[in-house]
Amino acid sequence: MSALVEAARLSGRPVVTLGGDVVAQVKDTVFDGPAGRVTGFTLSGRGLLAGPLRQSLPWTAVHALGPHAVMIRGREVLAEPAAVVARKEAARGRVLGARVLTDTGAEVGVVLDVVVEGGISGRVAGFLVSARDAVVPGSRRRRRKVYLPRGETLAVSGRALVIPGDATRFVADDLTEFADQVAAYRVRDGKEVLP
Repeated sequence: MSALVEAARLSGRPVVTLGGDVVAQVKDTVFDGPAGRVTGFTLSGRGLLAGPLRQSLPWTAVHALGPHAVMIRGREVLAEPAAVVARKEAARGRVLGARVLTDTGAEVGVVLDVVVEGGISGRVAGFLVSARDAVVPGSRRRRRKVYLPRGETLAVSGRALVIPGDATRFVADDLTEFADQVAAYRVRDGKEVLP
């Protein structure tokens, strides 16, 4: 599995062509909840005072999501904004701040961020959640930031995110540990399940 990155950390990351030209910066990451994938990025111009661009970057045009930049083949891959937000679910699928519930109805917490796999998959591995103490027993704090895998029966309504109940057994405190938990979650009971 490629390195994991929180979507919030992608904002401001430069979009660079294979020729080395910086053509934009990532403004926001667009997430398609039901598909469990990033559909692309909205963009802003270069520099501190640059505003939004009238172009977006579809995930299909991403050459690689690296630790310091989003690589593309060339400027010609940039598209109209509708290319990344056209799907109804993506357009309204704001998950930040949404309640997280299990498929059995237990409340888990609130989504703080989306965790994306680096490389070329665009797959969402899970979420950073402000979790209730029922999810993280033994915590002295009432709420705690933890990472949870997304699960294969994901549903996003815009107000709530539904994950499988067994995903709460794979909680992690940091991204390094979370990569191991996601791998374990994907291979449960000796068989590979790829959400």
